[in-house]
Order: sequence, then C-alpha cells, then structure tokens
Amino acid sequence: MIPLSITKEEVNELPLGQFEGEIFLIDHPEQVDEAVEFLAGQRIIGFDTETKPSFRKGEFNHVSLLQLSTSTQAFLFRLNKIGFPESLRNLMEKENVVKIGAAVHDDLKGLGKLTDSFYPLSFFDLNDELKKVGFLNVGVRNLSGMVLKIRISKSEQVSNWESEILTEKQQRYAATDAWACLKIFNLLREGGYLDTLFNRQ
Repeated sequence: MIPLSITKEEVNELPLGQFEGEIFLIDHPEQVDEAVEFLAGQRIIGFDTETKPSFRKGEFNHVSLLQLSTSTQAFLFRLNKIGFPESLRNLMEKENVVKIGAAVHDDLKGLGKLTDSFYPLSFFDLNDELKKVGFLNVGVRNLSGMVLKIRISKSEQVSNWESEILTEKQQRYAATDAWACLKIFNLLREGGYLDTLFNRQ
C-alpha cells in the first residue's frame, strides 16, 4: 500500500535515489529537432523546468532549462542557450503526448514568457490531481518518498542553471525530477490509484 501522507523525518530516513539513465544535454539549436522527434513518438513523458534563482528583490530570470524524460532517457534543453524553438514549443502543444509534472502552472507560465504565443496541452499536474484522490502531501520530494520509496536530493535546486557548463550533479538532479514525475504517475496508474480520475465522465 502506498501511504497518502509522509513526514519530513520519514522522507529523510529513506535512501537517496536518482535518475540512472542516459542524459542528453541539448545546448545547440541543431540538436533540437532530433530530440523532439523522438519525444513526440512517446505517449507519456516526464516534465520539469529549472530557473536560475534570483536573490535580489525585483530581479527576474527566465526559464533556463526544460527537462523531458522517458523512463530511461532524459533530455535537458538549455533554453538560455537555444531559446524556445518552434519544434519544442509544438511538442508542448501536442495533444497526443501527455506531459507529467508537479506544480506545472508556474513552469508553463515561465515558458510562456519566452514566446508571444504558447498554448500548452495535455499536461497532468501530480500536485493538483493527487489531492483529488486523497494524497495529503504532494510535491516531487514527498511523492517520491511515498510512491518510489526514495529520497531525492534538493542540493542543486538553487544552483546557477545558467552557468557556462552544467555539472554532472546539476544534470542528474534536473533529470531526476522529470523522471520521478513520470515514474510516480506510472506506478500510481498501475496500482489503480488514478482510476477515479480517468473514469470521470
């Protein structure tokens, strides 16, 4: 049985876990289309973004990184270097590719600021939807604890996502969040926890 709530202490006692698959860093425009073509062939992918933190009042940073993941491969698009190319935007607007994330509203708002027209479709927000089926704690860290039985490190969360080179730790962290969203969704769906959501008329 998957618990519907978890304490901070319980999360901290769990073993550390992370995405162990292949990571593709997309930081040149000519790499985009091949990655997008592959992702467009998936039915469901994990989704997340990272933004360079701002520590001064009134300072604003655009989304630096867009992470899209299958269960074995993660694609990290460095938007601060490649912009928000049309093919990638089209993928976010594709109805037949479901994107699984947590607290996606802010992510999508951030992506919308990179372009003058953006109409995202088929996003499944774990935070919003899981509250409807009784989960008392949400967020990637809590859900990973409850569903995946792992603790996700947040040590890279406030690192500089616009630095010239993203470290291995940053890449692994970024990939982990998108991958975890997908894995959480798949396990809950297989376990019947999402049945009431999908059987709605």
